[in-house]
Amino acid sequence: MESGANASTRIAKGPPPSSGVSWLWRLSNLVMAVFFGLAGVVQVNDPDPGLWIVAYSVPAALTLVVSLNPAIADNTVWKSLSDLHSAACVVGSAVLGYSLVANAQKNILHEEEGRELFGLVIVTVWMSLCRSSAKNSLGGVRLAVAIFLSIFPFVMWLYIYVNAEMRASWPTHCKTVI
Repeated sequence: MESGANASTRIAKGPPPSSGVSWLWRLSNLVMAVFFGLAGVVQVNDPDPGLWIVAYSVPAALTLVVSLNPAIADNTVWKSLSDLHSAACVVGSAVLGYSLVANAQKNILHEEEGRELFGLVIVTVWMSLCRSSAKNSLGGVRLAVAIFLSIFPFVMWLYIYVNAEMRASWPTHCKTVI
């Protein structure tokens, strides 16, 4: 049986680094931190860059910290920042969703609001996965979702990059980023 000090030290550090699940979870967080960071960088020429740079930079930082120390997702400050940011993303998603329903004329990915909506949904889902990982070990379906979600944005970027027809309908500020 572990002493109280040893048990609390082990809990604070999270699962053993050699664990395959822990390694995949940390790698997925690192990949998502890179994605969120890149998503923030490409917003520099957007009509409202400050909003979108913050929308992606906050989860980039929170996710990077989780990749380095998964147990941090149980920290009160981390949870508060994540919850606040997720709530803002949910409100933004609702506004963008309404705008799309009222004004969309093409495929949702052809609409700038559609791409922004997908970005906010990805942020919200990822922050939810990170938050829930602190209480329960991430495995099975949730780990599969995490791995899929960490690969999905890069696959979408590649798809959009090779799809010249899709890029043709973009506003100028979107065409100059890629």
